[in-house]
Amino acid sequence: MAVPTQFAYRTLKGIGISDAAPVYEALPGFQRLAHSQTCQREISDAASTRLVAGILLGRHRKIVDASVGHIITFLHAQNVYEIGFSPLGTFIITWQRPAKDEKGDAVRNLKVWRVMEGDEPGDDDDQHDIVGHFVQKSQTGWNLQYTFDERYCARVVTNEIQFYESGDLGTVWNKLRVEGVSDFAVSPGENHSIAVFIPERKGQPAAVKVFNMPNFDSAVSQKNFFKGDKVQLKWNNEGTSLIVLAQTEVDKSGKSYYGETTLYLLSVNGGFDSRIDLDKDGPIHDVTWSPNSKEFGVVYGYMPAKATIFNTRAVPTNNFALAPRNTILFSPNGRFVLVAGFGNLAGQMDIYDLEKDYKKICTIEASNASVCEWSPDGKHILTATTSPRLRVDNGVRIWHVGGGLMYNEDLQELYHVMWRPQPITAHPLEDPLHPMPNPHASALSYLGTVKTPSKPAGAYRPPGARGSVTPLAFRREDEGGAAYISDGSLSLGSGVNGFGKPRRRDIPGAEAATNDHSLNAALVAVGEGDENLSKAATKNKKKREAKKAKEAADKAAGLAPDGLGSTADVPATVPSPSPNRSPERRDRRGHERTRSRGDFDSRPRSQTGVRKDRAPKSAAPTSSTTPLITNGLTVQTASPADAPDLTVTSPGGGSPQDKKIRALLKKLRAIDDLKMRRAGGEKLEGTQIKKMDTEEGVRRELEGFGWRD
Repeated sequence: MAVPTQFAYRTLKGIGISDAAPVYEALPGFQRLAHSQTCQREISDAASTRLVAGILLGRHRKIVDASVGHIITFLHAQNVYEIGFSPLGTFIITWQRPAKDEKGDAVRNLKVWRVMEGDEPGDDDDQHDIVGHFVQKSQTGWNLQYTFDERYCARVVTNEIQFYESGDLGTVWNKLRVEGVSDFAVSPGENHSIAVFIPERKGQPAAVKVFNMPNFDSAVSQKNFFKGDKVQLKWNNEGTSLIVLAQTEVDKSGKSYYGETTLYLLSVNGGFDSRIDLDKDGPIHDVTWSPNSKEFGVVYGYMPAKATIFNTRAVPTNNFALAPRNTILFSPNGRFVLVAGFGNLAGQMDIYDLEKDYKKICTIEASNASVCEWSPDGKHILTATTSPRLRVDNGVRIWHVGGGLMYNEDLQELYHVMWRPQPITAHPLEDPLHPMPNPHASALSYLGTVKTPSKPAGAYRPPGARGSVTPLAFRREDEGGAAYISDGSLSLGSGVNGFGKPRRRDIPGAEAATNDHSLNAALVAVGEGDENLSKAATKNKKKREAKKAKEAADKAAGLAPDGLGSTADVPATVPSPSPNRSPERRDRRGHERTRSRGDFDSRPRSQTGVRKDRAPKSAAPTSSTTPLITNGLTVQTASPADAPDLTVTSPGGGSPQDKKIRALLKKLRAIDDLKMRRAGGEKLEGTQIKKMDTEEGVRRELEGFGWRD
């Protein structure tokens, strides 16, 4: 009989251990924590048959054998924030917050313990061997790294990596001196290799070097590259190849807010090192080795992303369909691969069978999932919604590889959940798809409460677009739309799907300019004939042509509506139109009303920044008497012989007589406006009524200057 799989979880109220398929029940021998007890920050595990759960009981940590749920021993430690284990579960590593003792010296907050059975929580004597302790200020990369057989362990310090024999951490066994080293990774294989990373420094490129222990004189493999502020070093299970995922803090090209990512592949023997070329622009979302160490999967590119399987020579062997995905996980036996989209994506998981030519088995809807792990037997997938990412709908769900929900458990404020590690040999190979297991009662109860939508919701479409085919410009790339195009600008452009070239900066009032050849061709085609125009466009075009013809005729006759005609065309006794007047006032003086502001500037001369020519201009008389009708009044101009010699000094200037006439006309218009307001029923003030009484006197003054009704 196969060994049952198990999973452990940590919630607000305690830590629990449960048996998974096929029983799906709590571990009988494990006593769940009471509400008065407080959980340790994490659940940790060992690669052996034990799962070690760290539980805070005052000053003690309870160590539990997960196979039966019995307490093995207690670990006397307090204020522990991180806990880790060696590959075989022989050693426990704890990390405390950095502090200082009474003398002001830093406390050795990183401790390594050897697991020993028989210690009681009330015993003050610490029977656990403290193998070693160090000062570790940073919580990032705090844990020691062990070889697969726990023979050696290593930690990074300034400009070097120190190696120790696991049983004696008081003496440094060997040192690897590398200037500027910031990260390293010990190979999980039997060859005892180590990869180190040196970031960019003083114009020098970043580098990843691989050494074989204990020969640290020269690197067996090396790769230099730029654009590498930090990296992820991913070894395959055999320790023969290394993937380097390099990332920059800032993308200087401006294509991404989250930096730029590149991927490299190195072999331990130095026979191969290359950058992995990806055929889709965008970030690298995830990269994972297959358990067989012969292939790996990469999810990359702007959404919808592309997922590809590569061999150990960085040659693509299979491409999956474009979809909104950002996660790829291989099953422990390497037969299945999961391609999913979590985080801000919908949570869909696609399962593929690699032994049947990458055939797609099913798609699982795991919305709001923040945890996704394969079970050790390779038949089930665990998903969970955890806090603090989401504080509602927290719980654990277990799915079968065939797509069915097998188990569901709702939990309050779930912080952490994980499978108990088990070797592959504990689960013999068999066909997981036949026969299909029966789901647990909790799964059936949950499925009964889920409302299946009768009709897919889809995207909103306005009423005018319903029932028609979606244009290519609004489709996703995996639905036949255009691909993402970026030239490095972070601003949205006017291209397809909101991408493409950035939006052109138009200057108000300037003629539109475009480099779009297709747009120019379309304009030429429209200009060749009116058959391509709609009725409204044809009508507007005729109006514009008629208006242009009228303006041309007026200019030829010296009656330009914008006042561009010379002052010789205007009688001397009539004040020339001022550009400071509003279009309505110019319209009352017999000029054509226009909405264009490009022919003249309506601002005062002091604001235009252009000095006007102050040279006097003489008016050439054209006739002895010229009647003009303006604002309902007729003025009889004097003959050229009787007309005084007037000199126009500014557009708003004129003789004192002209200024007086303009002031009286302005007062007369105000009186007319007050009459209209009183006729409309508006109640006027006393000063306004007195102003209306002065109308007769104003008209007499105008007649004295030559104006008459």
